[in-house]
Amino acid sequence: MGTFTSPLVSAADLATSLVGPLPPVLLDVRWRLGGPPGREEYDAGHVPGAVFVDLDTELASPPGAGGRHPLPDPADLQRVLRAAGVGADRPVVVYDADNGSVAARAWWLLRWAGHVDVAVLDGGYAAWVAGGGAVSTAVPTPDPGDVVVRPGGMPVLDADGAAALAGTGVLLDARAPERYRGDVEPVDPRAGHVPGAVNAPFAGHVGPDGRWLAPEALAARFAGLGVVPGGQVGAYCGSGVTASSVVLALEVAGVTGPQAPAALYAGSWSAWSADPTRPAATGDEPGH
Repeated sequence: MGTFTSPLVSAADLATSLVGPLPPVLLDVRWRLGGPPGREEYDAGHVPGAVFVDLDTELASPPGAGGRHPLPDPADLQRVLRAAGVGADRPVVVYDADNGSVAARAWWLLRWAGHVDVAVLDGGYAAWVAGGGAVSTAVPTPDPGDVVVRPGGMPVLDADGAAALAGTGVLLDARAPERYRGDVEPVDPRAGHVPGAVNAPFAGHVGPDGRWLAPEALAARFAGLGVVPGGQVGAYCGSGVTASSVVLALEVAGVTGPQAPAALYAGSWSAWSADPTRPAATGDEPGH
């Protein structure tokens, strides 16, 4: 058992841990589809000691056949994490602007890399500021970490695996309902969703204040989507970012556990829709 008993940490608990004997490494991963760059928000103010990590260039490989945000090369990820001060024996807290949907990608990557002592700041930077947390514009120069990236700590699906899971278990689509239905598609080559997938918009994980719903409420939400504890479940989104928050939410809810997490289709719709041999379903799935 690591420092964290949940994949989420409150702003108050983070503040306490930062003055404790083993303060966590802080990663600021603010990012917005279409901009502005998260680095601008970081430079304007961040949690003291936090290191900015860029989603597009440091938490993903270049776009291509694997989608818009393919998983990073393990050696590249190790270099990024070490430069940010991540050590094998140091807990890590990651945060984004508010709802955790982007921070969950960094949380997932650390878990995939074998670093289990990691949590997402509940409510993100907004919650930190709202709670009276200190803000800094100083850019830290952390001592290099010694983390070793060993991929395989989290299950990953390819397109065939995602298609199969949609039939044998529950494949959750984390995108907004209008993109799931295929009413609109602002980013990817084709509209629609993986046939058999069930819509589970990532925005439904959090309340109006950007903080995550209670585990019981999340568990009820997933039960309503047909997910059963111990059953086969996976997630995808547009490019494998917000789907990571579905994997996290399933664990917060107690539907999955650290030893048997939900699978992530990393290529997600950006990879699926770019392959003309893959079918695209539209509208609402029958029964959901």
